[in-house]
Parts: sequence; structure tokens; C-alpha cells
Amino acid sequence: MARKILLVEDNELNRILLRDVLEYYGYEVIEAANGAEGVERARKHSPDLIFLDIQMPVMDGFAAVGVLRNEPTPGLAKIIALTSFAMRGDRERIMAAGFDGYLTKPIDTRELPRMVREWLGEEGKG
Repeated sequence: MARKILLVEDNELNRILLRDVLEYYGYEVIEAANGAEGVERARKHSPDLIFLDIQMPVMDGFAAVGVLRNEPTPGLAKIIALTSFAMRGDRERIMAAGFDGYLTKPIDTRELPRMVREWLGEEGKG
């Protein structure tokens, strides 16, 4: 059974690119265009990994990760921040907010599958 990845990103072109790469490597991808949709889809689909953009309409990534981290569901997915923030201190601030990882845009699609395997504990497989 394919591992599920929730992709929460307001930029449609970024979603298409990431979805295509992840599906190519055999992952099931669920999409959401803002943080509120992302929270709802995380509750409904129980993904194994969540990519969560920081800057989005309706609910940003910081608010969404706060909601998801306060869910009573045990074993919640790892949540990876997607961001164009690359200033000193941004990584620390993002990790302190409850994210498990940090991925800057533009995303290196050649490295993405390796990083996903690592976050999912599949390193060394495939």
C-alpha cells in the first residue's frame, strides 16, 4: 500500500511539480490549497507525511502546524515546512513551531525522493 503524503501549498504550479515527482516514486498524494483545507484533509486521510507551506491564505503554516500538533491523534505524521524563508534564524523559528523538517523553495526535485524516504524512515529502500 502506498504511503500517503499531504501536500498543502497555495501555489498550483508548486503543487503540480511536487505531486508529479512524489507520484512517480509511488506515493499517494493528497492536496490542499490552504492551511484550513490541509488540517481537514490531515484529519480525514491520516497521511504519513505532510508538506506544509508557511505562507498561505486562510490559515498559514504556523497556525496549521499548531492545530495539527494539538490533535489528540497519536502517531501524527511528520510535518515538513515548505518555505522561501532562508534568513538566519528562520530554520530555528520554524522548527520551534513544531515542524519536523524544513525544505526551502525552489525545491531540488532530484533530492526530494531521498529526503522523503529519510523522513518516512525508509532510507536505504529503493
